[in-house]
Amino acid sequence: MLRKIIILPLLITLLAFGAGKGLEYTGVNVKMTDDQGKVSHVLVKREIPEVCKKVPIDNDMVWTGNYANAKVPEACKSTYVHTTGHLLPVQLHEDIDTYGELEVLAFMKHMQKDSSLLLIDGRKESWFNYRTIPGAIHIPFHHLKEKDAFEFEFDTALVILGVSMDADKSYNFKKAKTLTIFCNGPWCSQSVAMIKALLAIGYPAEKISWYRGGMQNWLAAGMTTTRK
Repeated sequence: MLRKIIILPLLITLLAFGAGKGLEYTGVNVKMTDDQGKVSHVLVKREIPEVCKKVPIDNDMVWTGNYANAKVPEACKSTYVHTTGHLLPVQLHEDIDTYGELEVLAFMKHMQKDSSLLLIDGRKESWFNYRTIPGAIHIPFHHLKEKDAFEFEFDTALVILGVSMDADKSYNFKKAKTLTIFCNGPWCSQSVAMIKALLAIGYPAEKISWYRGGMQNWLAAGMTTTRK
């Protein structure tokens, strides 16, 4: 039922996109809480500088040379390292949905009024602190993958995820959160390692979604992050 609730706004978004008013342009107002408990709000959307709106969409401008014509303003280009890591499959598990940017935005929109949804940045601390998607919760993948070496962090992560322990020491997932997990990009295995670790302890696959594109695709699409 929850997935149907999440999918409905996606259909509305696609219809709105046809009218030029998609969620990527109207944005999602995301609530963020820092380490000191200070609450702030960030409008997460596709950020397109005015000068970029004048760039024609044609082969000459988009694909010339190293993808962008020299005449295209720097503000309109997204560049990144594309030779690192290993490319990952589109589907990790038959019960785990793979999300794109619009699905993540729709998930974030529902997350603002539904505490059972969590957007998880599964990268290590230095990556998260440098830049992430506004509203994302940080749970480093290795705290779950190497749970015996990080007992306190693992237990803390379980509390955040809504997982409890029964009297027989088995995991109880009745109140487990519905998650969307990401890391650096389609070549980054940190989110994959986190998902595998969650599945290994019995976390319901139907409560996990994977944003395969991660920070690389998010930035390439011109989306809002915690760093300009």
